[in-house]
Amino acid sequence: MKQESSFLAKLANGSLVLQILVGIIAGVALASFSHEWAKQVAFLGSLFVGALKAIAPILVFILVASSIANQKKNSQTNMRPIVVLYLLGTFAAALTAVILSMMFPTTLVLAAGVEGTSPPQGISEVISTLLFKLVDNPVNALMTGNYIGILAWGVGLGLALHHSSDSTKQVFADVSHGISQMVHFIIRLAPIGIFGLVAATFAETGFAAIAGYAQLLAVLLGAMAIIALIVNPLIVYVKIKRNPYPLVIRCLRESGMTAFFTRSSAANIPVNMALCEKLKLHEDTYAVSIPLGATINMGGAAITITVLTLAAAHTLGIQVDLLTALLLSIVAAISACGASGVAGGSLLLIPLACSLFGISNDVAMQVVAVGFIIGVIQDAAETALNSSTDVIFTAAACEAAENKAKLG
Repeated sequence: MKQESSFLAKLANGSLVLQILVGIIAGVALASFSHEWAKQVAFLGSLFVGALKAIAPILVFILVASSIANQKKNSQTNMRPIVVLYLLGTFAAALTAVILSMMFPTTLVLAAGVEGTSPPQGISEVISTLLFKLVDNPVNALMTGNYIGILAWGVGLGLALHHSSDSTKQVFADVSHGISQMVHFIIRLAPIGIFGLVAATFAETGFAAIAGYAQLLAVLLGAMAIIALIVNPLIVYVKIKRNPYPLVIRCLRESGMTAFFTRSSAANIPVNMALCEKLKLHEDTYAVSIPLGATINMGGAAITITVLTLAAAHTLGIQVDLLTALLLSIVAAISACGASGVAGGSLLLIPLACSLFGISNDVAMQVVAVGFIIGVIQDAAETALNSSTDVIFTAAACEAAENKAKLG
C-alpha cells in the first residue's frame, strides 16, 4: 500500500512536460498499432478538454473578483502595457503573414463549400458582437464561456466588494484558492488527456488529407515560427532588456504544448494561470490579462486569416498592392480580436477579409473549407502561439514594471 502511495506521489510531483511527452508518444504508437483501439480512448481527451472548459469560466470570474476585491491601495496591475503588447503582437503577426505570402505566393484547389456556417459581414459586426458580449447576462456568460462578459462582471463585482468587510473578502480569497487547487488537479491529468487526443487525431485523420496543402501549411507555420521565435522575443527584449529566450521557451514548453493539443485558448486559461503562479507574477495582473489575452491576443488567428485570404487572391489572379496588403494586416488584426477562443474560431473570419478584394462569399467559404482540412495542424499551432504569448507578454510587462520600480 505504501509503495502504491509512493508511486502516486512521485507521479504527481514528476515533470509534467516529460509526462505529456510520454502521453504523445503513447498516443502515436497506439494509433499506429490499431485505429480502433485509438478511437476507443478518444473519450479521455474529450474528458480532459471538457474539464478545462468547465473550470475555466468560474476560475476567471472568482479569481478576477477576488483579486480586485483584495487589491491593496496604490497597487499597479500593469494592464495598459499588456494590452499594448497584445495589440502590437497581433498586428506584427498579420504583417509577417503578408510578407511571407508575398514572398511565397500560394494557390489553392478550392474544396467544397461549408454548410451551416455564418461568417460576420463586416468589422462593424465583429465590434458589435464584442460589445454585446460585454453586457451579457452573467449566468449566460459563465454557461457559454463568454470571457469578455465574465471579465466585465468579475471586475464589477470586485470593485463593488473592494470596500466590503475583511471577512467577505477572505471568503472570496478562500474560494479562489480552492478553485485554483482544483485547476492544479485537472492539469496533472494532462498526460492522460493528451494521450487520448493524440491517439484520436492520428486514428481519424492522419496526415494524408493535408499532404496536398504542403506549401500553404509551410507559409502558415513559417509565419507562426517567426512570430514565436523571433518577433515575440524581440518585443520582450525591448521591454525587459535581457535575454528573452529562457522565458519564451518555457512558455512555449509549458503553455504552448498543452494548447497545441487542446486547440482551445479558452481551455488553456487554467494552464496559463498555473504557469503565471509558477513564474511568481502579480496575481492581480494575470487574473485579468490571461482571460483577456484568450479573447484579444490572437496573433496566430491574424496569420491564418491573412495567409488564407492572400492565397484566395493569388488563386483568382488578383493583384495585391502594398497599401492593400497593409490594410489587410489591420483588418486581420482587428478581426482576430473577435475570433472565438475555440478550435477553428478564426476560419469564419476569412470571408470578412476576402471582401477587401471583392472575393465572393461562395469562394471565400470554399477557402474556409480548406482551412478545416488543414485544421489538424493549423489550428493546433495557432492556439499554441496565441496561448503561450499571453503568458510571455504578461510576464514581460510585470518584469518591466518591477525593473522600473527598482530604478525609481
